[in-house]
Amino acid sequence: MAENVEQTWPALPFEQWNDTRNTLHMWTQIVGKTRLELCPEENHWWQVTLYVTPRGLTTSPMPYGNLIFDAEFDFIAHVLRIRSSTGKIQTLALAPRTVADFYAEYLQALRDIGVSVSLRHPRPDEVSDPVPFAEDRVHSSYDPDAAHRFWVALVNADRVMKRFRGRFSGKSSPVHFFWGSFDLAVTRFSGRLGPSRPGADPITRKAYSHEVISGGFWPGDARFPHAAFYAYAAPAPAGFEKGVVRPEAAFYSQELGEFLLKYDDVRTSRSPDDAVMNFLQSTYEAGARLGGWDRAALES
Repeated sequence: MAENVEQTWPALPFEQWNDTRNTLHMWTQIVGKTRLELCPEENHWWQVTLYVTPRGLTTSPMPYGNLIFDAEFDFIAHVLRIRSSTGKIQTLALAPRTVADFYAEYLQALRDIGVSVSLRHPRPDEVSDPVPFAEDRVHSSYDPDAAHRFWVALVNADRVMKRFRGRFSGKSSPVHFFWGSFDLAVTRFSGRLGPSRPGADPITRKAYSHEVISGGFWPGDARFPHAAFYAYAAPAPAGFEKGVVRPEAAFYSQELGEFLLKYDDVRTSRSPDDAVMNFLQSTYEAGARLGGWDRAALES
């Protein structure tokens, strides 16, 4: 049993892979911003996300003139594979190298398949003290085993979250990976407009234009150095933070403003799949009940 859990829900000790996590975060932002430049705008920024695949994370097809191309982080072969509908393929090794070098090699690989893209904002988003990609020679770590373990965790989270998404008949997002916040997320919508957000940045205003309850998987950061599943409501109804949620190990973080369930508590539970599903379902029920969602219509 322990061996099976380790294979399907591998350990992700934050301190052991933090440097790789930081570097990979920057690399996914570079590739993700290509989608931001080229893909038609969609509601809530859905046009910019990445998706879990049987080998890693992909952009899915992106348009460029009369062709399409994609880019996939392959965490089995440890390459970034770029493919064009013209038949051209370029690969970049995923190995220790600076963000600046990765950025230069990535743009050259795009040119080699006939794609010329200039990022309008060539620096990371949603991080403190962002360094332009072309100047970042600090982040340079890549541990293949750690990256592979993270991807395996994403595969399992993606699988369970898609089951959860299928239970809802209202508007919901795909299960997708946001490279800015570096997390896998799925969002349910009440169908009502969200409250105005004076002073909010354009990203936030567009993301939360309507009422939502979101859940996801996140590898943690300096504020909370633990991989965890999370759930929040926006806007959060009164009393949401006091909701009784499952499993017992789940708790509300005042600092982050959301419910959390540590990944280690999931992977060591009797049934990790059930633990994640119970967490997503119970946090949704708490938010929907307190927020007055029309559950009869949305869950039929």
